Amino acid sequence: MSDGEPLTGEPLALDLVNTRSAGPEGRTADLIDTPRRLAAWLDLEADRLPGDFSRTAPSPDDLAAVHAVRAHVEATLRAVTEGNAPPPSALRALTEAQRLAPVVRELAWDGAAVTAAPRRTGPLGVRLAAHLAESAADLLSDPGIGKVRQCEAEDCVLLFLPAHPRRRWCSAARCGNRARVARYYQRHKSSTANSQAGMGS
Repeated sequence: MSDGEPLTGEPLALDLVNTRSAGPEGRTADLIDTPRRLAAWLDLEADRLPGDFSRTAPSPDDLAAVHAVRAHVEATLRAVTEGNAPPPSALRALTEAQRLAPVVRELAWDGAAVTAAPRRTGPLGVRLAAHLAESAADLLSDPGIGKVRQCEAEDCVLLFLPAHPRRRWCSAARCGNRARVARYYQRHKSSTANSQAGMGS
């Protein structure tokens, strides 16, 4: 996984927040900054999203709706994980996003039985924002929310929910490797400097 790729595999709400990562020189990089990149992220998350999200190309309005939900989820998560009360405006916005596209159990006959599939109606962005806000509600109201951590790598802002209490990085392949390489480099640099100092005496 490269730094330009979104981190996936965390709860969906964390994956959404993690689409904003640290870019060069500490600037924030938006990994879903265009409708095309949002579509690519939706493909990465396809197994956790209703099928109809991947069949429609997102518009700039859809992107704006997702960005709004992401900002509210991030503000709430950062506050809660730091032991603070979340901004009431963020909680209201996440609730309202769900309200705009409520889930309806759509009844149908499949030839043998009545089925009741959950469906949302409305434009893609409204439905997507509702689904993402609902996943945020699940995460934020979970008793394990206090376990969410920020990656310990110096230049990383990504969040994760550790399955193991000793986990320190968002990704062992990304930040974990960089940290190990940096430690090795520091040890090697120190031993080289000590050797040279010893030869000079």
